[in-house]
Amino acid sequence: MKVVVIGGSGLIGKKLIPLLRGAGHEAVPASPSSGVNALTGEGVAAALAGADVVVDVSNSPSFADDAVMSFFDASTRNLSAAASAAGVRHYVALSVVGADRLPDSGYMRAKVVQENLLKAGAVPYTIVRATQFFEFLGAIAGAGAGEVRLPTAPMQPLAAEDVAAALAAMAVGAPVNGTVELAGPESFSIAAFVEKFLAASGEPRSVIADPQARYFGAALDERGLNPGPNPRLGPTRFEEWAARAGLKG
Repeated sequence: MKVVVIGGSGLIGKKLIPLLRGAGHEAVPASPSSGVNALTGEGVAAALAGADVVVDVSNSPSFADDAVMSFFDASTRNLSAAASAAGVRHYVALSVVGADRLPDSGYMRAKVVQENLLKAGAVPYTIVRATQFFEFLGAIAGAGAGEVRLPTAPMQPLAAEDVAAALAAMAVGAPVNGTVELAGPESFSIAAFVEKFLAASGEPRSVIADPQARYFGAALDERGLNPGPNPRLGPTRFEEWAARAGLKG
């Protein structure tokens, strides 16, 4: 199959392309650096010509509420129209577990808009909602020194390589015309996971577990950032990932 990976130069895209090529598929990375701008539509039609599958793992360059909404709205409209015109048979989009449960977050609201556009479109689709990546735990901790105050609500993060592996398998499978959830093998509180990351990274900051703390401005319920029942599970545990990532503790 010819698979076009939108956002092919990013964290997941760089891991996904070689997996698809290793399985014998023609995997084509598409991003602004290669002349394909999903936000403006530049180069999109040419990139999707002859494609069987589109996998969208792109992300907004700005996480400001208005900018991120504009990005996912415009880029998804442009990609959906071009995919339909090109006769693409399967559109796979990477989204976030719990996006519809965190309306306080401008980013999550934008991901819900993206999902709804795909559901209303003409191209058969699979939405893959993943939990947070281990690679993102440092961003949750934030910069600076001293204490980090984080929620006690749970999370079930996974390795980016496991996300790429799941996407590679689903991209060449049949569209589900629905949503698949993807998570890691372990669930702990957000505070506990970030504490693990800081310790593995050799950072001396302490973590304060606070039931009232927000996640990037969003209030969390008891389910927190965890998936629903029966998600697909990535195999990599945090300690394995940390060792492979060269974190010394």
